[in-house]
Parts: sequence; C-alpha cells; structure tokens
Amino acid sequence: MVGLLGRSRAQSTRRLSTPLHQRGSHEGKHRRGPAAGPRSALGGRSVAGQVFVLQVVIVLLLVVSAVVALVLQVGHDSTQEARNRSLAVAETFANAPGTREALSAPDPTAVLQPRAEAARKASQVDFIVVMNTDGIRYTHPKPDRIGKKFVGTIAPALAGHPIVEEINGTIGPLVQATVPIKAPDGKVVGLVSAGITTANVGGVADRQLPLLLTAAGVALALATAGTALVSRRLLRQTRGLGPYEMTRMYEHHDAVLHAVREGVIIVSGEGRLLLANDEANRLLDLPHDAEGRHVLELGLDSDTADLLTSGRVATDEVHLVGDQLLAVNQRPTGLRGGPPGSVATLRDSTELRALSGRADVARERLKLLYDAGVGIGTSLDVTRTAQELAEVAVPRFADFVTVDLADAVLNGQEPDAGTGLRRTASGGIRGDAPLYPVGEHIGFVPTSPQAHSMRTGQAVVEPDLGGAPGWLAQDVQRTARVVDFGIHSLITVPLRVGPLVMGVVNFWRSEKQDPFDLEDLALAEELVARAAVSIDNARRYTREHTMAVTLQRSLLPRNLPAQSALDIAYRYLPAQAGVGGDWFDVLPLPGARVAVVVGDVVGHGLLAAATMGRLRTAVHNFSALDLPPDELLGLLDELVGRIDQDEVPEGSTAAVTGATCLYAIYDPATRRCAVARAGHPPPAVVRPDGSVEFPEVPAGPPLGLGGLPFETAELELEEGSRLVLYTDGLVEDRERDIDTGLELLRTALAEADGSPEETCRAVLDALLPARPSDDIALIVARTHALGADRIAEWEVPSDPAAVGEVRASVTRQLAEWELDEMAFTTELILSELVTNAIRYGSEPIRVRVLRDRSLICEVFDASSTSPHLRYAATTDEGGRGLFLVAQLAERWGTRYTPAGKVIWAEQPLS
Repeated sequence: MVGLLGRSRAQSTRRLSTPLHQRGSHEGKHRRGPAAGPRSALGGRSVAGQVFVLQVVIVLLLVVSAVVALVLQVGHDSTQEARNRSLAVAETFANAPGTREALSAPDPTAVLQPRAEAARKASQVDFIVVMNTDGIRYTHPKPDRIGKKFVGTIAPALAGHPIVEEINGTIGPLVQATVPIKAPDGKVVGLVSAGITTANVGGVADRQLPLLLTAAGVALALATAGTALVSRRLLRQTRGLGPYEMTRMYEHHDAVLHAVREGVIIVSGEGRLLLANDEANRLLDLPHDAEGRHVLELGLDSDTADLLTSGRVATDEVHLVGDQLLAVNQRPTGLRGGPPGSVATLRDSTELRALSGRADVARERLKLLYDAGVGIGTSLDVTRTAQELAEVAVPRFADFVTVDLADAVLNGQEPDAGTGLRRTASGGIRGDAPLYPVGEHIGFVPTSPQAHSMRTGQAVVEPDLGGAPGWLAQDVQRTARVVDFGIHSLITVPLRVGPLVMGVVNFWRSEKQDPFDLEDLALAEELVARAAVSIDNARRYTREHTMAVTLQRSLLPRNLPAQSALDIAYRYLPAQAGVGGDWFDVLPLPGARVAVVVGDVVGHGLLAAATMGRLRTAVHNFSALDLPPDELLGLLDELVGRIDQDEVPEGSTAAVTGATCLYAIYDPATRRCAVARAGHPPPAVVRPDGSVEFPEVPAGPPLGLGGLPFETAELELEEGSRLVLYTDGLVEDRERDIDTGLELLRTALAEADGSPEETCRAVLDALLPARPSDDIALIVARTHALGADRIAEWEVPSDPAAVGEVRASVTRQLAEWELDEMAFTTELILSELVTNAIRYGSEPIRVRVLRDRSLICEVFDASSTSPHLRYAATTDEGGRGLFLVAQLAERWGTRYTPAGKVIWAEQPLS
C-alpha cells in the first residue's frame, strides 16, 4: 500500500492525462455487462461473488459449531445437575429433624417411608432410600424392595463422607448420592441415598435440538439471502468490476488525495515522507522535493516533526505551526499486517480554539456536578453531608464555601421561619479566612444576601462585596476584614427542598479576579439543589433515629432491682447506624432467686424497639407466674408469632421476623442455675479459678418460628462464679464470624479479674468493633450462695398436731437470728400455710425459712392445687387464713415444681 501511495504525482498525472475515449475502449474489454451481474455475484469471479461465498461458509460454520457446543454443554449440565440435586436431597433428608431419631424407632419404615415419598415427590428425584449401616433398605418408592440390600457403594458413607456415583440401575442410567446420618457424637447410625435418572434431568438437548436446527436453518437462509442482497448491492456499486479493474481504479487514488481540503501525510517506518497532498504542502509549507526525504530534514518545528516520526496514535492533537493551530490525527499503518509507517491528517483549527475553551469549561462543570452526585450524601449525617458539599466545591468552583443550617435541621426537625442559623460546615483553600467559624450561631440582618435568600427562596449573587451595603451591614468589623483578606465576590443559595428552607450555602471567590456571573449562579443552584436532597434525607433520618433511640432507652431498665444473689454489672451500646431491639433485665423471684434475661429482636427501627419493649413487659408478667425457663420461652414464642402474623399492618415491609432470648434463674440456696435459650448465643461461665467454659445449653429455635419445644439445662455454679450473658452483636459482625468472636470472648474473660465491672470493661476493650453495626448488650453476674446458717428446714407429718411443733421450731430459729419481734407474725403465717397443706395437700410436706433481704417462709407439698384468696362469709368456718396471710406478709404467692407446689410469703426485715 505504501508503495502505491508513494508513486510520484507525475505518474498520477500521466494516468489522468489519458483521453477518456481511449480509457473507455481499453477498460471496456475487462468490464462485464449488467446482465452478467447475478452469475458474477454467485460465481466467485468478482469481488461481490467472493464476499458471498465467504460469508455463507462462515455462517454455516457458526451454525454447526453452535449445535455441537449445545449438545456437549447440555450433556455435561444434565449430569452435573443430577449430581447436585441427588446430593442436596440426600443431605437435606439426612439432616432433617426426626430422621436420626426414626432409625431407633421400633418400626423405622413406618416413620420414614411417608416422609421419604413426600420428599421425593417434592424434590422431583426418582428415589430416596434410607438404610441401616448394613445397607438394608427402610424406604423405597417400590414397597416390595424395602428390606432388601441397597445396590451401590456405601463404604465411603460409612466412613462419614458422602459419595456420588453414576450407575446403570433397574430404572436406567442414573446418578445417586449416598450420605451418612450421624449421631451427635459423630458416629454413623444410618445412610440416606437419593437418585435421579439422567433422563429426568437431561433431555434438554433432545428438546432444544429441533428448535436449534430450525433456527439455524432460518438463520442460514436469512444470512444467505442477506449476503446475496449485499453482494448484489456491492456488484451494482462496483459496476461489476473484477480485481483487475479495482486495481486500476486504486492506482488513481493519489489524484483524489490532492483534491481534498485536509492535509494527508504518509511516513514510512524509517521516518521518510512517502506522500503529502497539496493541502499538507500548504499547511506545513513543505519544500518541493519533500517526498522521499526524512521528516526531520523538512524544516518543521520540533514538536510536529517528533510526532510524525514517532508513529504513535494521536487524536486531534493541536500543534502551532507558524501562526496556525493544526489539529493532527495520526494512526500507524502496520496494525493489521500492513507495511510499517503512519498516516497523519492535518486540518486548520485556529477558529475552533475559542469554542474548545468553552467546551472545556462546560465539561469541567458537568464533571463537578457528577462528582457532587457521587460525593455528597455518602452518610445519613447532616453535618457530614454539609461538609461533603464544601469539599466538592473547593477549589474547583469557589475558593471558600460555608454552609449555614438551622438548629432544628441539625436535630432532625423542620426549622421555624425567622430563626437564626448555625455555621455547620466550611472549606477553603486557606484556613485563616476571617469568616464565621464552624459552630457559631449567626443572626443575619434583613439586608444581607443570606436573609434575602431565606426570605424569598431565591439565590443571590454579589459580584462586588466591597460595594454591597446590604452585606457590609451584617458585621462592620468582620466584613471589612473579609474584603481586606481578598474575598471579593459571593453567591448565596438557599438550601431548599420544596417549600422547606433549611439554610443557605455561601460560595466565596478570592483568587480568581473575575467575579461570579450568571452562569456561575446557575451552576451553584444546581450544585446546592443536589446537596439539599441529601441533607433533607439526613435530617429525616436523624429525626427517626432520635425517636427510635428515645423509645428504645425509655423501654430499657434504668436501675437494677435490689437483690442479694448476684453482683451484676452491665453494658448496653446501641448501634451507630439504626436502632436495634437488644434488651436485658434482672428480675427478683420468690425464694431469694433471681432471673436474668437477655434478648435480641431481629431488625432495626421503631418497630424493633417497640417489640423489644413488649417482650420485656411480657417477660416481667410471665416471671410473676414463676415458670421454668423453657415454659416461659414457650409463652414468648407464641407472643412473637402473634405479633408477626396479626399485628403488623398489611403491606408493611418492617415485619418482625423473630427474636432470640436467653432466660436464666439462679437459686442461691442450691447454687443451681436453670437456663434455656431460643436461638440466642450460649452463656459463658467463669469459674472461681479463672477457667472459662460455654455450657451445653440446648439451642431452641428463635422466638416466633414455633413448632419445636425448648429445653432447660441445669448448671451448678460455685460461689464467686461469673455468669456472662450477651447478644450476638458482641461476638459477630460482617468481618468476624461467631466462632472467632467466641474465642476472643473466652480469652478476654480468662484475663479479666473477678470484678463484674472490670470484666465488662475487659470484654468490650477486646471485642467492641470500631463502628458497631448492631446493638450490644452484656451482663456479668457474680454468684453468691445463701449459707446454711441462713436456711432452716423441717419435715412436717400430715397431722394437725404438727402445726404446734412447727411454730415452736420457728420461734427458736428466729431467736437464733435475733428476730424475736417477728416471731408472732411468722408463727401465724406458717400456722395458716401448714394447716392448708395438711388439710388440702398431700405428703411429703416441708417447711423452709430463708433469711435474706427479707424473711421468706415456704411450705412445700406434693399436690398441684393452688389456694385462692377470697372473702369468707360470716357463717363460713374457714376461708380466712389466706386473707390473714395476705394482710401480714409483704408478698405471697404460689409456684409449681416438678414434685408439687410451694406456698411462700415474704416479710420485710425491720
């Protein structure tokens, strides 16, 4: 190509000088007539025919490749889908609740066969077989095969590893997966196999192949027709010319090059000028013998010569040549196998210089608006959003930017008209500008631009601050210092969303001598309008967040009740983003016992906080019934289910999807702690010797799911042990899983001393994230034991005469405790309670008296009937005992035990 382009202009001139009638007679020998067009297009002898044949071959190859690729891919996908589905179904059924327990049932087939068939139909596999470790089937789609030996490999599954294999079974080629059923200790107690024939997941190719072939045929026909049309069009455009005629026409191209009004230069790989048309000679003022010489010898300026010899890509690169600005575009010629060198085009762009400058300004302003959309509003903090606006605008638009907002906006409220503003954010190219500092409350005078913007909602531009009396009247001394500092122009734009005006944004100019103009004003308004939406969103979020935090804190306990069983320290840290539903409580129970509860409502916002308050109130009410932990969690589970199903408004997206809870009851008399949990992290126990353990407490489902019971674990705690309860926000976040968090908690507890306060501090120092994404509740309770010298117990025979002996024994015990003044009241209370137990209860009957923060009298019996307080008629012989007890005791009540019930009464110690 370069060789052809390098032919001399004289050669081109000689060709062009040939008479037209001679050229026509000569070229007519090689040109075909119009009647031969179709045959030429399809025969391959013309350029159009060659294009037609090539395109048809390419389309045919693409169609064949697509069919082969589809068949291979579908076959591979079918087998892979069969393997994945069979393994997933087998593992799901093996780990389903009740599968492992059914293997130890008297008739596993009766339990598992219906489940296996239901699961097989739901998962669309061909069989689900449950077998024992010897491979004897318990289930099968065909009942006559139950009890027979399983066909397949089970050795890896017996070793605890799933296996997937492809076999030819009685129902054809299939893929089956066999997985173990493991006991809690890891022992394999059974096997589950699920299988599916490849015909059921395959067959896609068979179904899609006719469609694909039809589509391919249609595509081939359309491509052939389109190619024929293109070839006919190309044939018409080339007038039926063959390669020879095309070559003849190409040899005349240099004549055309000299006629265009754009300079064209072709340079070889060695830097020699091969061709320069007339326009290039004019623009560069080349010598007459320039072609063939090296570019560096042509007298060009160094920048232009370096560009032409470098061969690098250039797009509209402007070079000053003489008094002209030339836009140079250059591309190499050797990118696609051509000869080395480059082609450059030149055009005079002197008149476009001014337009280019204005385009650059417009481009910069569009870039500023784009950056503002990305950089403003990255957080839901009003102050931070205002500061982002200042950072985006300096120094690209203004030298200094200040943002003034109403105090109500900073607190999430709507501002009142006529209130002052507070400087919320500022930014500038220097830090010593004499503008109002951040945090200062500003009352703008009515003549100031800021007051005018606030009043009218319109932006104001002050091109000359030194001659603006309204602005100068704001603060005579400060405004004078501002002018002396060099700030000479101002744009004030109200921060407005609809009719709500939240404040003003001030753009100040000092370095650039030109004042702000109307174009700058339009840009400032657009910039502030985008920021106003983000600031209003942050304001609304601040309001809702404040309401949620206020509600949340009002629902949490403010002071812990007085009790002697536990020394308690706690921490509650709300999340920095959003309000969660974490909560805790300490509840004194009868018999000197104490209940400690911690929970977490799933979700954030007002609904989560309100639900947390309802659950805390429910726990208070349920604890008054003195229920075991598992029964109390069962009642909470029903309550959360009703909240989810019945009390969330229709169409609401903020439904409570459940909650977790851990409830523990500690008895200082026995040093035993009953614990149950519903989807909550397990408690930690720090023994007096410093060892840390996480007791095995059965993990029930989260509250609100229903369907499964809860279990209570009994822990025996030595005196001085620390019971640690917490929510998942302490041990788990986006960057740390729960296992890592539990290990960190174990280490922190082991290193902390015995003080609950110090333990809380050490745990938070070790585990608290830099920016908590969830609420954190932490309770550390150090146990105390009620000594034997503060407990008195007596077995009471079922004989009315034993009441006197009980009174005498209690009187002696109170004398030892130096509580003689309480003897009469205590005797009367115990007489009534013991008499009721003898008359209405059943043996064994036992009396226990505890000296704690109050004097507690307890009467145990084996019946489950509960006495009721009532008013006795004047003719009734009984019914006044419990009324008398209720009048003498501070509190009394009944609690049930697995062996019966306890009637208790408390008297304050004087």
